[in-house]
Parts: sequence; structure tokens; C-alpha cells
Amino acid sequence: MRWIWQRPGWPDFFWEAEALLPFLSKARLEQGKLLARTKGLGFELGQEAGADILIEEVIKTSEIEGDYLNRDLVRSSVAKHLGLPNFGLPQASRSIDGLVNILIDTTKKYDQPLTAERLRSWQAALFPTGYSGLLRIQVGVWRSGEDPMQVVSGAMGKEILHFEAVPSSCIENEMNQFLTWWKTSLDRIDGLLRAGLAHFYFVTVHPFEDGNGRIARALTDMALAQDEKIATRFYSLSSQIMKEKKEYYDILEQCQRGDMNITAWLVWFLASYTRSLESSSDLIAKVLAKASFWKYFSQTALGERQRKVLNVLLNAGKDKFDGGLTTRKYSSIAKVSRATAFREIIDLVEKKVIIQNPSKGRSTSYDLNWNVIDRFSAEIGRSFQPQA
Repeated sequence: MRWIWQRPGWPDFFWEAEALLPFLSKARLEQGKLLARTKGLGFELGQEAGADILIEEVIKTSEIEGDYLNRDLVRSSVAKHLGLPNFGLPQASRSIDGLVNILIDTTKKYDQPLTAERLRSWQAALFPTGYSGLLRIQVGVWRSGEDPMQVVSGAMGKEILHFEAVPSSCIENEMNQFLTWWKTSLDRIDGLLRAGLAHFYFVTVHPFEDGNGRIARALTDMALAQDEKIATRFYSLSSQIMKEKKEYYDILEQCQRGDMNITAWLVWFLASYTRSLESSSDLIAKVLAKASFWKYFSQTALGERQRKVLNVLLNAGKDKFDGGLTTRKYSSIAKVSRATAFREIIDLVEKKVIIQNPSKGRSTSYDLNWNVIDRFSAEIGRSFQPQA
């Protein structure tokens, strides 16, 4: 018996509570801190933070699978679905729209029943053309056909087997069990542990021909939303998993080859979840910076092209726009001539929206007036900082 689903007792997982307690306690502490900080954001800032997190989640959950999405296309889709301004953004593809729809459905409608039809509709939304890359796949149905379904790596003749999924003939029964477990576990298992269990359980069954990883992570977000009873995410678990991609796959494989004791997986999951909460402070700082910037310059006359370029700088964050803003970069972003770009940059400098960096001549570049942004960010930030 090589795989966990072949062992006696499947799928009655168990874990060592004493080993998990410190990790669960720390996760709950960080969760409480984050919820306290975001509670005072207000509707507009909360919506902005939620949109930025959703963009990050869409991009990173795809990167984990080796699919690198264009950020502007994702931003366009998120803006469209959340009713936010999307001026100047390109139209997203159907597959990006599908993934955005899934992640919105899992969190905004976290309290609605999880059904086989709902899961199958998510998978179909990932592959609207019926193709995964150049391969035609089964869409909107449980996996069927030839077994075994395996995950392998290495050159031909030297393949390394990492995982073998449940046989396709068992999928119907396995998913009925999973959906029953999902419903009955809601009130009897700690919400964070349940999110980790759902992730592991779903990827082990591997019910679809493709898209299982993305749907497993979407289900994890749904379970976390059910635990927090909040429809907006203020952290991206997929971003953290992407940072720890090798460890993620290693611990999954290790536990797939073990017995029903999945303590090791839950320890890793809780620790990664905690790190994702800790990392969210950077995103919240970025949201505050954007809000502060537009509040301060709300009465300043700015053109649409200028606003587009400024948003690019704001989205990059302090010291993150490589080399600063140059005439050439402005021209590329705004799709104007260099002469027009130069005039519009000088206008922004005169209005103290941007400032010139120390280097001059051919190296002349500009950056946002971060002194103003930082000052207003601090003022807004005091309204939602948790009390010591």
C-alpha cells in the first residue's frame, strides 16, 4: 500500500493535538491582530485592500501551477467583477475571468452549500475552451478514463513518481464522501484545521483531469472565510505557498505516502498560514499609501494618462519601481510620444505630485512625493491600529 488512500481507515484523518497546539495558538493570535487592524479600514479602503489581495491570489495560485498571468489583465477582470474603475486596462481573457469568478464565489458566497455541481462549474470556468494548453481535457465533469493518474518528474526512462491519485472509477463515491465531510465538519473541527484538511483531502482525491490544485486552494479560502465569517480576504495564502513551493509539494508528497496521521501537513499548513498573515502588513501599507495619495491630491487637476502612470507607481510601492520614472517609461505606459510624456511629467513636478531623483542628465528620473504619502498614511493608519 503505497498511497494514503489505499490504507485502512481512509479518509479518517487524525492528528496529534499537543504537537499542533503552539502552531494553532500562534495562527489564531496573528489572525486576531489582522482582523482588528482591518476592522477600521472602512468600506472604500476595505474594498481596495480586498481587490489587491484578490489580484495577488489569482496571480499566485496560477504561478504555483506554472501559469504566469499578466497583472494588468487580472486587475482588469477584478475591477470589472467588483465594480471598480478599470479605465485604460486591457480586456481579460475568459480563463482569467473564470478564475476571478471562482475566487469571488468561494469568499463572497462562503455560506452557501458546496455541491458537486458547484465544484464542476468552477473547473469548467478554469478551462472555458476545453483545453489546458494544447491538450483537450474533460471539463465540468469528474475525471474518467485511463488509470493511473500520476504526477511524475524527470527525463524519460528516469521518471520519479511523486503521487498517484484515486482511481477514476472511485471518484463519484469519493466526492460524495468529501461533500458530506465538508458539511458535517463545519461545526465539529476547528476552522483553521478544517481548512488544512480540506486542502489535503481534495488534492488526494484529485477529482478533475486538470485544475485540482487551484480548486483545492480556492476551497481553502472558502473554509477560511467560513471560519472568519468575513467575505473579504486581507491576506493571500497562495502568495505564501508560492514562496514555499518546494516545501509545499514536499510535505504533500510525504503525507501522501504516510498513514492517516497527517500532523506534519497540518503543522506546515498552520505555519504557512501564519506567515501569510504576517506578510499582509505590506499590502495594507500599500493600500493606505494609495488612499493617502489620492486624498491629498484630490483637488489637483490631473489628466487620465497622468492618473494611469501614478497608479502604476503606487501599485509598485516605495523603492519598487526599478530605476524610477523616466520619460521613456512614461511614454510606454501612457502610450504617448516622449515630448508629450516630458510635458506631463513636468506638470506633475510643478504640482508637487512627483519629485525629481538626485541623478540628472540622461539618468534623470522621478518618484512619487512619498513624504506626503507617508505623513497621510500615518494619520489614516492611527484610526485602525490595534491597541496595545
